[in-house]
Amino acid sequence: MVKPTLEVEVDGLTYKNPFLLGSGPPGTNARVIAKAFDLGWGGVVAKTISLDSSKVSNVAPRYAKLKARQSKEVIGFENIELISDRPYEIWLEEFRELKKQYPDHRVIASVMEEYNKEAWQRIITEVQETGVDAFELNLSCPHGLPERKMGAAMGQSPEIVKEVTGWVMEVAKIPVWAKMTPNVTDITQPAQAAFDSGVQGVAAINTILSVIGVDLKTLRPQPTVEGHTVPGGYSCQAVRPIALRHVMEIGRKFYGKMSISGIGGIETAADAAQFIALGSSTVQLCTGAMLRGYKIAEELNRELLAYMEEMGFADLTEFRGKALEYFSTHANLVERQKAAKIAKAGERNRDNNWTTDGIQKETDELTTN
Repeated sequence: MVKPTLEVEVDGLTYKNPFLLGSGPPGTNARVIAKAFDLGWGGVVAKTISLDSSKVSNVAPRYAKLKARQSKEVIGFENIELISDRPYEIWLEEFRELKKQYPDHRVIASVMEEYNKEAWQRIITEVQETGVDAFELNLSCPHGLPERKMGAAMGQSPEIVKEVTGWVMEVAKIPVWAKMTPNVTDITQPAQAAFDSGVQGVAAINTILSVIGVDLKTLRPQPTVEGHTVPGGYSCQAVRPIALRHVMEIGRKFYGKMSISGIGGIETAADAAQFIALGSSTVQLCTGAMLRGYKIAEELNRELLAYMEEMGFADLTEFRGKALEYFSTHANLVERQKAAKIAKAGERNRDNNWTTDGIQKETDELTTN
């Protein structure tokens, strides 16, 4: 039996494994990015940068947790953190140094700029000269300086997405991913706009705009900064079903046409495998790494290999996108069930089996997991 491999080729680049540190605090400088490479991550999407860091002022505290009622496990996480407040010139130096030290590891620069063609084309041109492997365009941060028309303020408009990605593709010489916001009705519309401009892939999803809770003793919303707050980005395992739905929708329309980097609530290899089955070539962890540490890369790699060996998959392509064909319409499900019932002669209609004292039993019988 051939031993499976986690190595994957995406947009002409080879990754040692599909696990990437997502853009955010885990990739806040070259030192921690280097640490991630040493611990086995396939790549790192650095914290988002812009040309003028002096306009970025982070506050503290800026995180809040949602815990399960019984176990106190962290199931949801909100942040009001902005993009990098470190000088742009320092990032250029650190990108160059990282690629000298780790030429075979993938450094992906996450960039965000104002609605200005000159600014976008300048940052793309200068950053790619450092030797980074690819770009992720942050068109999706839900609280990322919307007053400057940045982040989700761009990503929620397919017209602006098409225009901005068009500016980028005029000067980009390396692969480009557009990071999608889930704070839209139909995520395939901005994805289509990015595709039309020629980007090689999309990353999905960014965080969900949220208010994680209110302290009922003080009546202050969380996280509280001098008694006040703003809505922030929601992440962690509670968002995974929503992220899977968005990736599925993108996958059904674009799988095989552009790459997908899946993001949202991934903490285990099993989580990652679900995104891959829905069409993701790579998967990103940000909150998961913040809560569990950089060292989980070894566990992720080991457990994904074990799953593949158990299933007989030689590489990721053998199960990537394979779950997409099993999504249909409700009308089609009804027809399929009718056909199955006809095939099973004598089976009674389940709708007639409900009883006043057996609803829990009936619910269990109609549940698949």
